Amino acid sequence: MNVLIIEDESATARRLQKLLLELDSSIEVLAVHESISQTVNWLKEHGEPDLMFMDVNLSDGLSFGIFKEIEVNCPVIFTTAYDEYAIQAFKVNSIDYLLKPINKENLADSLNKYYKLTNIKTETKIDIARLDIGKLAQALGIQKPDYMKRLIVRYGEVIKAIEIKDVAYFYSDEKIVFMTLREGKTYPVDFTLDHLENRTDPELFFRINRKFLISYHAIEKMISYSKSRIKITLDPPCELEAISSTERSGDFKEWLAGK
Repeated sequence: MNVLIIEDESATARRLQKLLLELDSSIEVLAVHESISQTVNWLKEHGEPDLMFMDVNLSDGLSFGIFKEIEVNCPVIFTTAYDEYAIQAFKVNSIDYLLKPINKENLADSLNKYYKLTNIKTETKIDIARLDIGKLAQALGIQKPDYMKRLIVRYGEVIKAIEIKDVAYFYSDEKIVFMTLREGKTYPVDFTLDHLENRTDPELFFRINRKFLISYHAIEKMISYSKSRIKITLDPPCELEAISSTERSGDFKEWLAGK
């Protein structure tokens, strides 16, 4: 069995290789890559392996970006220190989702799932693309991520709980992150935008650039801007301009369409 490892931590990659060979000496690790760009270039040149082990957080972004660059049909086992990407992982050929640090027993379970799903012993492989992702996730014990439902804010001596559904958008200004509610009030929050992006429901919020994480309900108007970007008028209004970055504009349009 030919395996490709995508992992930006060399020690973790070496340990994974060691465990794989201990579990199945027939496994051949074809290559180890640490970035989206390296992986895409390798796949274009060499084609797909039998199985890929893929860390979610790579040196140049989330590994889900690989699937936007090139079609991948082989099964994938994701490895990560975070569990909030589980549902997204199962939308892109994933057959399992291992939380770091990976132990030998869990890795063995993942390999057994691969062997079972591809039915290697009878040399009859199934079409991974036709798997019912919802049923597979349920069978593997993966539940919908527990997204943030409310935030605690403090101003002066007052402590207030805010429902996430009441938030219009989050934005960063002078290294401080603020939250503006649909009613118009703004409060500072103690989280980074990266954290908020990972902990809010992606069906409700989208990170349009480095400074803004916006709710669909906060969009009042949109106009085309230079370099395929989109300028957004927010409601309630914000003093800072909300313009989707060139890199995120395509995904933003898909998000608006509900894809």
